[in-house]
Amino acid sequence: MRNRILGLALCVAVGAVAAPSAQAQGIAGAYLAARQAGMTADYQAASEYYTRALARDPGNPQLLEAATLSQLSLGQLSRAIPIARKIEADGLRSQVAQMVLMADEVASGKYAAVLERILSDHGVGPLVDGLAGAWAQMGQGDVSGALESFDTVANERGLSGFALYHKALALATVGDFEGAEAIFAENAGGPLQMTRRGAIARIEMLSQLERGDEAIALVDALFGSELDPGLRALRASLAGGKTLPFTMMRGPQDGVAEVFYSVAAALNSEAGADYTLLYARVAEYLRPDHTDAVLLSASLLDDLERFDLAVEAYQRVPSDSAAFHAAELGRAEALRRSDRVDEAVTVLESLAKTHGDLPVVHVTLGDLMRQLKRYDAAVGAYDRALGLYEKPENEQWFIYYARAISHERLNEWPAAEADFRMALELNPDQPQVLNYLGYSMVEQKVKLDEALAMIERAAAGNPDSGYIIDSLGWVLYRLGRYDEAVGHMERAAELMPVDPVVNDHLGDVLWAVGRKREAEFQWRRALSFVDDENASGEVDPDRIRAKLEIGLDAVLVQYGEPPLKVADDRN
Repeated sequence: MRNRILGLALCVAVGAVAAPSAQAQGIAGAYLAARQAGMTADYQAASEYYTRALARDPGNPQLLEAATLSQLSLGQLSRAIPIARKIEADGLRSQVAQMVLMADEVASGKYAAVLERILSDHGVGPLVDGLAGAWAQMGQGDVSGALESFDTVANERGLSGFALYHKALALATVGDFEGAEAIFAENAGGPLQMTRRGAIARIEMLSQLERGDEAIALVDALFGSELDPGLRALRASLAGGKTLPFTMMRGPQDGVAEVFYSVAAALNSEAGADYTLLYARVAEYLRPDHTDAVLLSASLLDDLERFDLAVEAYQRVPSDSAAFHAAELGRAEALRRSDRVDEAVTVLESLAKTHGDLPVVHVTLGDLMRQLKRYDAAVGAYDRALGLYEKPENEQWFIYYARAISHERLNEWPAAEADFRMALELNPDQPQVLNYLGYSMVEQKVKLDEALAMIERAAAGNPDSGYIIDSLGWVLYRLGRYDEAVGHMERAAELMPVDPVVNDHLGDVLWAVGRKREAEFQWRRALSFVDDENASGEVDPDRIRAKLEIGLDAVLVQYGEPPLKVADDRN
């Protein structure tokens, strides 16, 4: 999980409140409960406890900021605004409060107040202030001044892409699609221009300029043939000769919302999820129909393991939205991660009925069924996904691979092998497929030489995978090449020290080369990890106990398996 930058800053700030003083004012319980809730990103509890603490100590700077932060994190800006006003009225400085107050001023159309805030150094930060200030000028009707402001931001190192993207959007809002498209054309490879939102904005601009063929070509070049519902409808409209309305931006308030979303999207891979969430929440507040901001907030809440809040956010995307399927896929994942798997299944099964033409829906349902060991249902879902394609293509390798695993678990080996081989045909050097097929053949005791070649290729492609190195050692063991197997099995045990399968395999290999005491030690380790939460794969604890009691040779006889080979002079 990402480092929680703002959460740590909050802990430091709140920690500055002296405990004796808090106790003296009778707020110790609420304060401590709020602080704990804040550390675990339990924003609902934190907001309640900080509110209680503020009732006893309404002028406490740390409590004021923490309460504002909690409410903003919940997306409850209407509750955060009066607290933020109190912070500013008391002459305190708080970036969180200033974000909330800027959002309130924009939503109220008070663009002069936004500009005054920025000029008096009570803004959010250089990038937000520069772009939001330009949009505020647009809100005052000062288009030329706004364009100059966008250019000023563009001259700042590292900010050009953001500024030119917003300048193009601003031009489009006043009908200058030619000027907007010229900016996009000149900076087509910019970080925001290459996003889905940036691409759709440009496609709409081209359509407004009656350049529909170029718009269609851009759709095909950027998104290929597998389009989501929104892009599919967009392309169909273009192909039908319709002129697309410009929907990406309706005015200055949407522009400021886009500023906060742009920053949130940029921070998403760089900063803590809880800090990034603040920007996404402001974007949502300023533009409630900003579906991408809602989805980003939901994803961040999922990352923070606030699953109930994530589910709630995903549910805000209406069923008639082009992004509804994405929201439902996210909701199902949040439900699964919170151990509400039956609800997750219900969501996906319902989505398969309403959006059954999307392969990703069936693949996601298949993956969940496979995780739940409902392999028949998984196979059916993967069948439906593959049935939506006209022919096998490279990106389908995973579906064949996942269906192969399901067939293998159902003991349907011919079907499993066929799917494994199709996955390899589509992606010949994929280490996971090479390893799984090779290991399965080892367990089937068939085509061991081919299995060895596959696993060696897998190991070359991913030499630090404990699973693959275990497979390599195990196939060598099956081939009677015990001395060669030892080093690989020991390496696998280093990579996966608490995996029972690896430790069990290492025990067998050590026994085969005469290191019986070490083998017994590994078998005992394997038994100790059978129920460990980090364990992977399946082992037979009764078989391991039998090996400890009578030795591997006797167990092989007992199970009717071939004896160990005499591989060298020592054996």
